[in-house]
Amino acid sequence: MENLTDKYSLSLEEGIEQKVKVIANNSHQYFNPENLKLLFRLLDLTSLNTDDTETFITRLCTKVNRLGTHYEDMPNVAAICVYPPLVETVKKELEVEGIQIASVGGNFPTSQTYLSVKKTECKEIINHGADEVDVVLPVALFLEGKYEEVYREIEEIKEAIGQKKLKVILETGMLNDYRHIQLASLIAMEAGADFIKTSTGKVEPAASYDAVYVMAQAIKAFYKQTGRPTGIKPAGGISTAADALSYYAIVHEVLGDQWLNSSLFRIGASRLANDLLSHIREADIQYF
Repeated sequence: MENLTDKYSLSLEEGIEQKVKVIANNSHQYFNPENLKLLFRLLDLTSLNTDDTETFITRLCTKVNRLGTHYEDMPNVAAICVYPPLVETVKKELEVEGIQIASVGGNFPTSQTYLSVKKTECKEIINHGADEVDVVLPVALFLEGKYEEVYREIEEIKEAIGQKKLKVILETGMLNDYRHIQLASLIAMEAGADFIKTSTGKVEPAASYDAVYVMAQAIKAFYKQTGRPTGIKPAGGISTAADALSYYAIVHEVLGDQWLNSSLFRIGASRLANDLLSHIREADIQYF
């Protein structure tokens, strides 16, 4: 597994921080209503709070259902992401076609339990109506260098959920360096991940431009050799349109237009939706 970077002819560039800083600083060129609407369409509208209730998630679904009534020219979000016990609530209450139901599994956010438990939870999530499952890379195993075990866990979870989408959260803020982020990305993709994602949002640092750049480069190398496109999902602490556009610019720069759709690019956020709406409408909007 340590040789995966050689397999994909992937090396670490010099000056990543400076390159990413330039891309982010130039992202203002994409600041227009069309791109802001696209970013809204890429949202995994997320609620992962300890006190989330059926009533609260029902209210969230109602707002999603009625978005087109309030803002006729707005696209809707890509997915609603909730804790496992609330998947059925979303399944029952969501009326808009084309929006995915996502949940977090595998003992989110720590991934610290038995593989059998992780697989059972992920299967249950799918059985209760979810289209997508976000699981956390077993970071402790990874940092110990137990890469084969990491691979096996992801592979078996993917087998457990079948054709449903598996997003693997790398928790990049805990991986210490770019080489680890690169290797974790490749292991996850080799094991069958449909998306790789930065963060749970439960630890700091969460999403970062540098991490997404390194992940995108790994996706590009993997795609070049396998022909299999893998999605990318920045998540954790993304709350402003300007911040989201910087991630858009990085994905555009590294992966190109092919990735600028909800099948291959998502942004996980709970607060970003209102800021995007506010910029698009040029008014202070607190809809969600």
